[in-house]
Amino acid sequence: MKPNLQFDFIVDKQNNTLTVKREFAANRQLVWDCYTKSELLDQWFAPKPLSTKTKSMDFSKGGHWHYAMMEPNCTEYWGLTEYTEIHPIDYYKALDAFSDPDGNINTELPRAKWNVSFQDFGENAIVETIVTYKSLSDLETVINMGMEEGMLSTLERLDDLLATLAK
Repeated sequence: MKPNLQFDFIVDKQNNTLTVKREFAANRQLVWDCYTKSELLDQWFAPKPLSTKTKSMDFSKGGHWHYAMMEPNCTEYWGLTEYTEIHPIDYYKALDAFSDPDGNINTELPRAKWNVSFQDFGENAIVETIVTYKSLSDLETVINMGMEEGMLSTLERLDDLLATLAK
C-alpha cells in the first residue's frame, strides 16, 4: 500500500462489527469492477501466498459468488457470498459464509452481513466495508483467525492489480 492511502480497520465489540475503510489509487468504476467481476476477483481476493478461483458467480440481487482460496500446497478454503442488494458503483450488500466445495454453508464458522460502499475521493476511490456478526464470539473468532492481517494483505494485492489495470 502506498503510505499516503487511507487504511482503517475498526473493531466495534459493542455492535459486533468490523469496519474496513480503504483508499485506492484508481477511479471508483475500476475499483467496483474489481470487487464485482470474477475474472478480476480471482486476481486479488486472497492474502498472500493464497490464490483465488471462482467456481460460479452471478453478481445480481439473489445471486452468489462461490469461490475457493487456495494455499500453494493446494489446500482449499471455500466461501459463499450471497448478494442481497446491489446499487451499481455505489454499494452492495451480501451474506458471507464459509462453505464446502458444493456451496453448503459451514455452520460451525461465523457468517456475516457485508455492506460494501464505494465513494469518489478526488481521483481515487474509497471502499468502506462494514461486516456485522451475530455475536461477539463470532467477531472474536474471525479476529483470532487473522482477519486484520488477511485484509491488509488482500487489499495490497488489489493495489498491485489496480496499478496494472490503470495503465
